[in-house]
Amino acid sequence: MKINTNVRYGLRALIEIGKNQGPVLQKKIAEKQEIPLNYLDSIITGLKNAGLIINQGGKGSGYILARKPEEISVYHIYRAFSPELQLVNCFCETNECHRSLMCPAKDVWFEMNARIKEFMESRTLKEMIEYQ
Repeated sequence: MKINTNVRYGLRALIEIGKNQGPVLQKKIAEKQEIPLNYLDSIITGLKNAGLIINQGGKGSGYILARKPEEISVYHIYRAFSPELQLVNCFCETNECHRSLMCPAKDVWFEMNARIKEFMESRTLKEMIEYQ
């Protein structure tokens, strides 16, 4: 399993926004977190669409968290850029594997998937901001 760049940058952007008291300009986020400004545009859009940040004051102003940092988990950030966690195709609704009912490894994959998801849900943005 590999976490994509959008998720990694999204987490860093949220940490930067969350550790500030007021609105944070996109340019400042890019500079502080070393994220290319043009790439950050799509990250900001994903975070806004997921309801994790809002623009305070309209165009040209900064971003703030839409929720308290303790209410934002790593899994929320993951889901802003990725579909539901599915380590193997067994979890897909469109799974057409003819072995799915008798697969001896299926339980292992389900448990691993559940544990990773549980870990991501248990880690909050607040913890990461405080770790700074």
